Formats: sequence, C-alpha cells, structure tokens
Amino acid sequence: MADNGPILVTGAAGQLGGIGRTVTGLLLDRGLPVRAMVRREDDRSAALRAAGAEVVVGDLLEPADVYRVVNGCRRIYFGMSVSAGYLEATVTMAAVAREVGVNALVNMSQMTVSQMSIQNTTPSPQQRQHWLGEQVLTWSGLPVVTIRPTMFLESFLPLAAPSVRDRGRIELPFGRGKTSPVAAADVARVVAAVLADPAPHLGRLYELTGPRSQDMNGIAREFSDALNREITYSESPAENWERELKKLGLPEHLTRHVVTMGELHRAGRYDRLADGVQRVTGRAAMSVREFVSLHADEFGGRRS
Repeated sequence: MADNGPILVTGAAGQLGGIGRTVTGLLLDRGLPVRAMVRREDDRSAALRAAGAEVVVGDLLEPADVYRVVNGCRRIYFGMSVSAGYLEATVTMAAVAREVGVNALVNMSQMTVSQMSIQNTTPSPQQRQHWLGEQVLTWSGLPVVTIRPTMFLESFLPLAAPSVRDRGRIELPFGRGKTSPVAAADVARVVAAVLADPAPHLGRLYELTGPRSQDMNGIAREFSDALNREITYSESPAENWERELKKLGLPEHLTRHVVTMGELHRAGRYDRLADGVQRVTGRAAMSVREFVSLHADEFGGRRS
C-alpha cells in the first residue's frame, strides 16, 4: 500500500474531547507527517504548527476547500463536532476521497448507530445523520474503518462538574440506566493506531467503551473514590434538564442531541461493553475513577 503524503486530520483544533488535536499529536510523536485541517487561524492552529503539523484552513461544507485539503493525502481521519451540516460534510468528504483516491478513511461515528436501522432511529438528528453517513461511506466503496465510541467521559465536565463541585451530587436525567463512558484520549489512541498502519483494519468497525457498564450510582461511587469524598447521584427530571439546556442558548440541533442522550440512557440503550480500545491499542480503556482523578480540580478537588 503506497501511503505517500501527509495524513489528513480534520477537526484538528476542535473541542469535542480534542480527538483531532490528540490524534495529530500522537501521529507526530510517531514521526508521521500530518496535515491538520482547521476552521480558522488562532492560538490552537499556531500550536499545531509549532508541534510540526502542516496546518491548512478550510470548511468541511465547501467542496473546493475539501478537495484542496485532501489532495495529496492517502490516509484521512474524518471527524466533525455535533452540527446540522454533518451529513453534508460526510457526503462531500466521500465524493472528494473517491475523486482523489485514498488508501484509508477513518470515520468517527457513534455507538448509538449500532442499534439503528431504517425503521429504528432516534429523536436525535445528529445520530440519524451518523447512521446515514455510515450508509454513504459504505456505498462509496472507499476503504473505510469505522469508529463508534459511546458517551465520552469528557461529557461529565460540562454536564456534572458544577453540581459535583457545589453540592457533591451528579444531577442527570439518566434514570437507572447503565453506561460505560470512554475517554477521548483512548478514542484518539485507537484512531492514531489505525492511521499509522491501516491495512489490517480496513473494512472493520470498532466499538469503544470504558471498562465497566454501571448505573449512575456506580459512577458516583467511582467519583467518590477518586475525590475522597462522598458523591451521590440525584435523578434530575428530564423536563427540567431540557429547560436548563435551552436557557444556555445552545443550537436546537445540539440540544435535541443531548436530550436524546438522556432519553436513551433511561431506556438502557447505553448499557454496552466493548473491547475495541484493548484490541487495537493493547491497553485497557480508562476508568471513570482514573478520569475523575486526572480532572479532580474541575470537580472541586480531592480531599486529603
């Protein structure tokens, strides 16, 4: 397999768990050339350039931009934050990748797609677009590797850190449903490993979860262990949570996605356990306790 040229990483300066940014760093650490696609020049793009990446500015919704950025690359990581234009971006990337001719395209999808079909979708437009995006990439005939992570551990930072800091409680509308959140760092390690040597992975699908599926009371116990103080789970009424989300002024597309995540947790749809992280990287996925320990200050600190 000829892999001349840099590896393209989209969303390299993005905020969603920093997957693209972390993948860029891991590939550079391996001595591989990286072309990092960003939306604009800022401190984050400057940091990528200083680390050794070739930084290019472009819009995933502009075909001419995508062609300019992809041209010359043979391996691509395609990921995009929650956006109403996600499906359009996926189709554009597929069309350009076919035109240019790539040897591997690593597609960041979602675990929820595993339970979806034509007659069984979800109320989240984003999750529906991920399902449709996977169909498009299959039809394209491209050499695709699909990555389906579950909920990110990083989601607890905006969703639970304030209540943990102020009241010692995780306040979420997840009911008694079990969940197995995965760290963005683990997801990035999987993506980087595949991009570094894609041949053994082409056509495969990797589902990524944390090491344990448990209800929110179990999650709270891991928080307690990490912070050395009692953290409990308090069920938040779904309607109150949705109202608070809307007060934040989030786009409707994002709000619907987050609300659906709560609904699916209550329905037990996040009770999944997969060994994709271990199989691809040879290392176990990070636990909730390990993650909270790393971010203890953001959750109000650890008692001595």
